[in-house]
Amino acid sequence: MENAPAEICEDTLDIQTLLNLGPMAPVSNTHAIYAGLRRDHPVYETTLAADLNSPDGNRSFLITRYADVKGVLRDDKHYSSDINQRTMGVVMGPTLVGMDGREHLKHRTLITPSMTPRALKGDSFRDVVRKTAEDTIDSFIEEGAADLHHDFCFKYPLAVFVSLLGLPSDHLDRVHRWGIDLCLVAFDPAKGISAAEKLLDYLTPIVQAKRNEPGSDMISMLIAAEIDGEKLSDFEVVSFLRLLVLAGAETTNHLLGTACYVLLHNHALMERVRSDRTLITALFHEVMRWESPIGTLMREANSDTQIAGVDIPKGSGVLCQVGAANRDERQFKDPDVFDIDREDNEHIGFGYGRHYCAGSHLAKLEAEVALNTLLDRLQDIKPVAGKSSRIIGFSFRGPDNLPVTFNAA
Repeated sequence: MENAPAEICEDTLDIQTLLNLGPMAPVSNTHAIYAGLRRDHPVYETTLAADLNSPDGNRSFLITRYADVKGVLRDDKHYSSDINQRTMGVVMGPTLVGMDGREHLKHRTLITPSMTPRALKGDSFRDVVRKTAEDTIDSFIEEGAADLHHDFCFKYPLAVFVSLLGLPSDHLDRVHRWGIDLCLVAFDPAKGISAAEKLLDYLTPIVQAKRNEPGSDMISMLIAAEIDGEKLSDFEVVSFLRLLVLAGAETTNHLLGTACYVLLHNHALMERVRSDRTLITALFHEVMRWESPIGTLMREANSDTQIAGVDIPKGSGVLCQVGAANRDERQFKDPDVFDIDREDNEHIGFGYGRHYCAGSHLAKLEAEVALNTLLDRLQDIKPVAGKSSRIIGFSFRGPDNLPVTFNAA
């Protein structure tokens, strides 16, 4: 993270410093800050650069309680997603996350069918994804050691992603690097805009070629999608793909990575899941609550309103801290405890309301296949002694590394 200081003292870290570190802050102990905010300042007015949180120079607020976050996300009347278009839209182009009302409904109707496993690969989707997981594991299994974060959790969803899009597999790393740089636009505009341009130059001719000769991949389905005689333009398709490069691959990466982190640090749970794979669904649900891969969602007040008794003027930015809301003691019993048997786990890790993540089913299925394959292929998976790993981040959150040893099954 280029904008972070060389060393960060997390014991004295406050919310303002955390915000200034950016979306990929290399910070582990965020939940202590969030607990204090939920208790004392559930609606916290930030003093971060106004043009980052609200492009029009208006005030901005961070909310951390579950009921407040959920309430804002489901209230399309008083809160707009257009602020995302005026910030991330600079590099993404027009995407679902920055649309409201009829425009959002139209684009979601066009895009959602291409995100279902059956539409992508039919009944063979699970086999295709399983093969990708097998190939990824084959690249390191003979070593008897690996960094599961980089060698598997990072590479596998990207390999699935380029396969679904029909892109060359050897382009995987560069596409992801550009995707990561996109989210830095507010802190490093030159890097974010450069990445957006590179992805535009890379993807546009691919989209044009598939429009002329469509296949069975996701890009071809996006091109063919039609509603009321309207189709997506090449630029709209490329914009959605740029969003997928970042949000799609990163969600699965961190979801899978945090699940592995939990299992590596709880041997009894590892063995329980290994022997009963039906628990994997509950495992991932609890991961989404305990360490939400996408930690923040942005909205803007359409009119003067209130949140938890605090006045929110029209035009204010509202930063919904999903990760904090999913640890709210008002909603969840012992929220800091990872509990695979937790009842009524109504987390909002995939968002809520009309903007609920369109690719959530795809992400969960990818992660489920990946973990099953990993447990089938590797035995005696153990953390490397003397090498620590942490879950870090602010807007995007997951392990920094997962060094392990293992025996091939």
